[in-house]
Amino acid sequence: MSLHIEKTVGENAVIILSGRLDTTTAPALENILNEVLPCAKTLMIDLEKLEYVSSAGLRLILKAQKAMGKKGGMKLRHVPDNVMEVFTITGFADFLTIED
Repeated sequence: MSLHIEKTVGENAVIILSGRLDTTTAPALENILNEVLPCAKTLMIDLEKLEYVSSAGLRLILKAQKAMGKKGGMKLRHVPDNVMEVFTITGFADFLTIED
């Protein structure tokens, strides 16, 4: 499967994900995060079109959360129900900032 990533780099960075975030596609997101995180003061990740997230994807979301927690913060937006269920089961929903 595939993952499509759109990004806006800068102080208020935006990443839009669509497709599947799994072990096959996670390296692409990791490369984007390595580019975006050093210069971003805030990060918003839009998950509206994300169909699936695996533990590899969760690891990258946690990496971004930790990096942005030291700065202006990170928000997840438009989280689909199936992805929200994964966040809830894993406990990620307890510490992530999630918006509609």
